[in-house]
Amino acid sequence: MANTRLPSAGFSITIRIAVPADASSIGRLTTAAGEAGAIVTALDVVDSDPAHVIVDLTCDTADANHADQVVDALTALDGVDVRKVSDRTFLLHLGGKIEVSSKVALRTRDELSRAYTPGVARVCQAIAENPADARRLTIKRNTVAVVSDGSAVLGLGNLGPAASLPVMEGKAALFKRFGGVDAWPVVLDTQDTDEIVQIVKAIAPAYGGINLEDIAAPRCFEIEARLREALDIPVFHDDQHGTAICVLAALTNALRVVGKQLADVRVVVSGAGAAGTAIMKLLLRQGVGDIIAYDRQGALHRDLPDLNPAWRWLAEHTNKENYAGDLPGAIRGADVFIGVSAPNLLTGEDIAGMAKDAIVFALANPDPEVDPREARKYAAVVATGRSDQPNQINNVLAFPGVFRGMLDAHAEEFTEEMAIAAARAIADVVGEDKINPTVIVPSVFDSRVAPAVAAAVRAAAQNPAATPAPAADPGPADLPEIAANASATP
Repeated sequence: MANTRLPSAGFSITIRIAVPADASSIGRLTTAAGEAGAIVTALDVVDSDPAHVIVDLTCDTADANHADQVVDALTALDGVDVRKVSDRTFLLHLGGKIEVSSKVALRTRDELSRAYTPGVARVCQAIAENPADARRLTIKRNTVAVVSDGSAVLGLGNLGPAASLPVMEGKAALFKRFGGVDAWPVVLDTQDTDEIVQIVKAIAPAYGGINLEDIAAPRCFEIEARLREALDIPVFHDDQHGTAICVLAALTNALRVVGKQLADVRVVVSGAGAAGTAIMKLLLRQGVGDIIAYDRQGALHRDLPDLNPAWRWLAEHTNKENYAGDLPGAIRGADVFIGVSAPNLLTGEDIAGMAKDAIVFALANPDPEVDPREARKYAAVVATGRSDQPNQINNVLAFPGVFRGMLDAHAEEFTEEMAIAAARAIADVVGEDKINPTVIVPSVFDSRVAPAVAAAVRAAAQNPAATPAPAADPGPADLPEIAANASATP
């Protein structure tokens, strides 16, 4: 299925170009870049002489091949000398994105004596006598381990631990920027479930929480379940729970826009891996009318043979009419489509077959399950995971505030009540008087989001009974325990 990729800041390039010193030269550059499909974001004059002007042209492109095409278009112009092309994303990553910064100046012998030897010995002894003091007197109070084995890096697959490090660095930077949480990447050179569990258990004393990241299903379910059982600090798999929280928040406001109730809608979820399973579990707990789960084997239904335990559970608790067809057929007449799977699975015509005032969350990145421009022709509300489209559903809305709240409450586990509270807080930040088809979630830069989420999670941790009970109870509360053989999201 053909699809034209959209330019993005993720493929931004800066091109240093020498052009003749005449009035039309710079205009020809911007015109040529635009005609090649790039979005020009900046043009800076960096030097000149009587005959030439040196400029830096910065533009967003769709991918590496498109960037080459833009450069070729500029090179073909008469009198233009392309001298250097810089990939701004790679420049940003030079030397990594995070660092350790001391909270103690250590300017004098006095400060050194208290921060380190001999004064530090008294603090060590205090913690040995009362281990709970570690939360008060060490970095454990505000530090999270971002743990990955590199087996499911973004949508790129099994790239390994070293290649996962840029993502984990970015995650740590987001924790600090949006939640004030000190996080550190812990990338593991093993993909053995037992080894991962043992390693994380061994390093846990230094941390107040564990954020599992980019670990492929089905191992991610078992790893999370075993660590939750073994540790007295929260274990949170962001690919599952962060995504589910943000989707529930966005869907809450999208339903407000179209005037529908969750109990009355039929939802189709494409992708029954880690994210999709968590989304469906949370929606079922909140009393959704019906869900059809779709994955590589097709729609999950009760007559499908040889299902793994997680998919069998989904087949038994979703798809009331036992639909067994393809994805376009599944969304025909559906109220909501949620994609956490693969690009370009649907067309605008498929969306046209959905119910009146349909809601489409096409979250595959960087290319959604359906072109959002086509989807908007037929759906009332469209969201993606892209920052250059309206209604970006991004996990950064959830995890910084969730961990901020759990750390502040000295929580020992992450609970479903916290997830529901966080989703409601995100939705309510927008405000019912502000929501519309292009604003169903707050901006990731809205300074109200993380504090609101943190407060809601902290309240849920300190008084779980204050969080209203879920509207439905479809089955076991702890899906990871039955998901040991679940398939990865396609």
